[in-house]
Amino acid sequence: MSDIIDVQVKDSEKAQSLKSIGWVSYLLHLIVAVGAVLPGAQPGIFLLIVALVIDLVKKPEAEGTWQASHFSWRIRSVLWAGVFYVITFPLFLLFFLPGFVAWGIISIWFLYRIVRGMVAMNASQPVGL
Repeated sequence: MSDIIDVQVKDSEKAQSLKSIGWVSYLLHLIVAVGAVLPGAQPGIFLLIVALVIDLVKKPEAEGTWQASHFSWRIRSVLWAGVFYVITFPLFLLFFLPGFVAWGIISIWFLYRIVRGMVAMNASQPVGL
């Protein structure tokens, strides 16, 4: 009986540790996402890279838990936003206004995904299912 309680305590500590890391990552993503939506408030790509590295390094620890979906969600959000920015970059260079609008839509989409993930994390639920 004592062994079962010890395993449950360790799982709970691991879950809390992963949740804390998840919050740090979400907050870094949120700073970048808000900066992308507000003109002139660019905090830099450095925070995004830090958050992405955290997610890539810690994702294996979350396998088999509801938190694994959050690590995948954040990684996919960054990668897809990057792809969308690269695809629309020529539009931004050739025609400023349509490119600006496209980048604005991508930035809002990224912000939405981060907020949606944070809401699910706050409820201790998986995201994107």
